[in-house]
Amino acid sequence: MDNLTHSLVGLAAAKAGLEKLSPHATLCSVLAANVPDSDIVVLLFGDRWTFLQHHRGITHSIIGTLVLGLLLALIFFAVDWLVAKLRARPSTIRLKALILVSLVVSATHPLLDWMNNYGIRPLLPWSSRWFYGDFVFIIDPFMWLLFGGACFLLTSKTKLQVALWLLLAGILTYLVIAVARRPGFESGAALRFFWIACIIGLIISFKVGVARRWGRKIAVAAFATGVVYCGGLALLHLFAVSEVRDQARIIASQSGESVTDVAAMPTLANPFEWLCVVETELAAYRFELSLVDGHKAFVNLVRHERADPSNSLAVQHASKDRRARIFLGFARFPVARVAGADCLTETLVQFADLRYTQPGSARGSFSLDLPVECSVGNNLNEIVDE
Repeated sequence: MDNLTHSLVGLAAAKAGLEKLSPHATLCSVLAANVPDSDIVVLLFGDRWTFLQHHRGITHSIIGTLVLGLLLALIFFAVDWLVAKLRARPSTIRLKALILVSLVVSATHPLLDWMNNYGIRPLLPWSSRWFYGDFVFIIDPFMWLLFGGACFLLTSKTKLQVALWLLLAGILTYLVIAVARRPGFESGAALRFFWIACIIGLIISFKVGVARRWGRKIAVAAFATGVVYCGGLALLHLFAVSEVRDQARIIASQSGESVTDVAAMPTLANPFEWLCVVETELAAYRFELSLVDGHKAFVNLVRHERADPSNSLAVQHASKDRRARIFLGFARFPVARVAGADCLTETLVQFADLRYTQPGSARGSFSLDLPVECSVGNNLNEIVDE
C-alpha cells in the first residue's frame, strides 16, 4: 500500500489505545507503520533496478519486520535516555510497552502489502518466494477515507491541525476527482459522489463533536470496518478467481494448451472490475472481468508468448542484461516481444509484467526495452515477434 495509508493506520492504531502505553507511542506508531519501507535506502547505493530487486524484500519479511520493530523501539528508548541524562531527569519511556507498540504496528505494514498484487517475500532469507493477496488495490481511496477520517476526528484539536487536515483533504479530493474523470473509468461518477459525501459527513461529524462523545471508539470502529471491508474484497476475489478458472479452461482448450496459473487482480476503486491473467505452458492471456455486467464479463483479451529465452536469440541475448535478470526475477507474469527484427530501425526486446502493463507500454520498473545488436536480432527464423 502507499505510505499515506500506512501512516494513517499507524496513527489510528495509536488513537485506538496504543498511545496510552508509553510516552512517544504515537510517533513510534506512525514510524513503525512505515519502517519496513526503509529498504528505500538502497537507492543511495544503486539505481531503480537495484530498488526493484530489494523492495519488499528482507525488511518486509517476518524476521525483518520483527528486527526493525524492535530496533525502532530501542532507538526511541536510547534517544529518550540520552535526553534525560542531559537534562538530569528520569527516562519517561516504558520500554516493554513501546516494544509491544512498535512490533504490533510494524506488523500491519507487510500485512497490508500482502493484500495487493505486488506481493511480499515473508520467508526471506530462507525462501525468496513471493506471496500475493490480490484483493486490495495498491492505492485505495476508501482506506484513506476510513482511517484518515478517524484520525481527523481524533487529532483535530487546534486550528493548525484542522488546517493541515483540510489541506490534505483538498489534495486528495483533487486527485480522486482527476482520476475519476479519466476516460474509461466507468465508476468515476459513483466514486466522486461517495468521496465528496464522506468528506462532508466528516466535517459535520467534527462540528457536532463526535470525537468528544466517542473518543478512541472511533479508531476501533475504523479498524473493525476495515476488517469487514477487506473481508468483502477477499470474498469478491474468490468469486472472480472462480470465474477466471472457468474462462481459463475455455481459452486453453481452444488453443490446445494447459493452464498453469491464473490470477484475478483488483482495479482502482471498483471492487466489481478485475484484471485477469491466465498463464499456460506456451502463452499468457490478459483480459478484464466484470462481476456485475454480463456483457462485459470477458473483454479485451490479448495473447502474449511467454518470455522463454530459448525460443529467441534476441530474447536470449537481452536476458543476460543485469536489468533483465532483475526484472524477470521480480515479474509474476513476464512476457517478451521483439520489435524491429528486420533491422530497418532499432531492434528492441520488450519485457513486461502483465500484472501492470503489456509489451511496448512504458510503465517504469514494470516494463523494460532493451536494444540488441542487429546481427542478433536479424535471425528472423528464431525471433518471436507478436
